[in-house]
Amino acid sequence: MDVPVGLLGLTCLGLVLWDVFQTIVVPRPSPSRLRLARYVVPPAWLAWRALATRTRTGVARDQLLGLFAPAAAILLLVLWMAAIVIGYGLILFALRGELRPSPADLGTAIYFAGTSVLTIGYGDIVAGGGLSRLVVLTAAVAGLGVVALVITFLFSLYGSFQRREVLVVTLSARAKSPPSAITLLETQARLDLVDELPALFAEWERWTAEVLDTHVAYPLLGYFRSSHDETSWISAIGAVLDAAALVLTTIRGVPRGQAEITKRVGAHLVEDIGNNLGLTGDGSVVGRDEFGEVYHRLGEAGYDLEPEEPAWHAFEAARASFAGRLEAIAAYWATPATLWVGHTRAGASAVHEVAPVAPGQESR
Repeated sequence: MDVPVGLLGLTCLGLVLWDVFQTIVVPRPSPSRLRLARYVVPPAWLAWRALATRTRTGVARDQLLGLFAPAAAILLLVLWMAAIVIGYGLILFALRGELRPSPADLGTAIYFAGTSVLTIGYGDIVAGGGLSRLVVLTAAVAGLGVVALVITFLFSLYGSFQRREVLVVTLSARAKSPPSAITLLETQARLDLVDELPALFAEWERWTAEVLDTHVAYPLLGYFRSSHDETSWISAIGAVLDAAALVLTTIRGVPRGQAEITKRVGAHLVEDIGNNLGLTGDGSVVGRDEFGEVYHRLGEAGYDLEPEEPAWHAFEAARASFAGRLEAIAAYWATPATLWVGHTRAGASAVHEVAPVAPGQESR
């Protein structure tokens, strides 16, 4: 047995199986640096986003960006399978004395490993020794196991994606697309649904908790874009958090307990995802004049309001806990911006160039 080559194969195999285990099986982020996915997805996204932003039309750009997440999942499967084949190829090359006919070179051993991992079994090369037979059997088990895990992983991802999008789509009936807090609150008042605001915030609290759990555990979910134009889960939660902040600081007569809980959970979501992406924000970016316009529109909608100046300072402080980092996340993932006063905030609708993420800060 060629011991150095065999150890190299075992190391390669151990690293890739550890990566598969941490990415798919373990339902939480992994800090380990010995990961393939953490060095593939972030750089691939930065290159993909740069290519997409050069397209002339928004439709073409969104379509191209929407292909990334499914393509990244397939790319990881291909890379995992290739690494497994190479690992077993090195091991079988180290045991070439037990193979009939003995492989003349490493490429032939990798070919035999590929037929074993993919369970093709042409029979042109046969394992004759006990150890080589065991290696061939484990290769077949590893190949089938990884494919089965990835298929299960994809079903889980798409299930979480669909659950995420249901509430996002329903919000567009209340807040339009892209959504805005003032439109949401005006719609609630116009349809005499102000009393239902606590129930709405409670529904979004549960949604936020689920998104926090799934997107921190499986960061690839964040790259899945909504199939509806001008809609994204980031702009949706931004509108809901803005509305909650207005209820807490500006509007009288609406119970504030549920709005406070929803804002706390939402700020937690934004903070954790921002940390995973290595992004920071600069707090509230709504100007005083813009707040004055919103204040006036809320009054016209029939809301009983706090005095404007104290409300502005309280709102600014409440919004600082989530707004800046949420906009950084939206810019990183090139999603539609959250609207504020019926128009896009300066620069928020564009895809900003952000500093490249250090490998492993975001991807499992």
